[in-house]
Amino acid sequence: MQPPPDVFLTILLYTDRLDANYANLITAVRSGDARALARAISTVENRVPGWSDLLKSLFTHSGKARVVGLTGAPGAGKSTLVDQLAKLYRENERTVGIIAVDPTSPYTGGAILGDRIRMQDHFADPGIYIRSMATRGSLGGLARTTADVATVLDASGRDMILIETVGVGQDEIDIVRLADITVVILVPGMGDDVQSIKAGIMEIADIFVINKSDREGAERVEREIRALQSLAGRPDGWTPPIVKTVASEGVGVKELAAAIGEYENYLQKEGRALQKSVENWQERLVEMLRDAMLEKARAQLSGESIARLAAEVAEHKRDPYTLIEEIAGRTAK
Repeated sequence: MQPPPDVFLTILLYTDRLDANYANLITAVRSGDARALARAISTVENRVPGWSDLLKSLFTHSGKARVVGLTGAPGAGKSTLVDQLAKLYRENERTVGIIAVDPTSPYTGGAILGDRIRMQDHFADPGIYIRSMATRGSLGGLARTTADVATVLDASGRDMILIETVGVGQDEIDIVRLADITVVILVPGMGDDVQSIKAGIMEIADIFVINKSDREGAERVEREIRALQSLAGRPDGWTPPIVKTVASEGVGVKELAAAIGEYENYLQKEGRALQKSVENWQERLVEMLRDAMLEKARAQLSGESIARLAAEVAEHKRDPYTLIEEIAGRTAK
């Protein structure tokens, strides 16, 4: 039995209204409208129906912003440095998007909005958009959807996107697959000397910052970085500069911006920027594929099925390797 014509009309009008709202949202995002940005980012971050189509449409308008990732141990002064960099870029009439990845609240699961509190001076400036994101259990210093949020900000026409990672220590290397330029921030006297963290974030730095450099031990940290650099060069031939800052006083921020600009120019030579982007996308595509396959597998398995299968494995009635092969085979079809 077919529904009456008025039902068809209602469905068509509703669909047209959705399409119109969708198109209006994309137009508003591209114009840099703050409310539209907030709505689009929430849609993407929370995987609201239509998030994928939204990103597909916005991706074609992205690729123009320079993405700078700032990483380092907790207490290194990342938020203060991002705040000062944003001020400097705004003085030079460059628009800025800031993604501050905060720890997840153990009570609500949301972001602990420390970064927004520290950067509240920018709220009245339409040229700066700040978004805090909860890690929601993700490791590596970023939330799962940080890259997607960066795409939305990029498509909105921002000149610079500054991403502050959560500060998890030497395993905090996910930022290198997202940022064009990675800034590693060290602080003297906090135990993060080169020897203790060189196995992790030391290798990903395009620029080193020794923040709170008015403290005792700053010269020692610089010597250790230079000693490490003398042992092995980078494949691309770039030697990461070392910039000393006192972010709370704005000292060294201009020098950091200059170092970022120098590396930007370096990337433009001999197709290095494209080569780096290709390498980053190789890693990100594998990660996106893994997430998509995982969601597909979860959709096929209910919580009850998982519990039953887990019990069978725990009781050694089935081996987990064959089980995973079977699930992966069904997912791939």
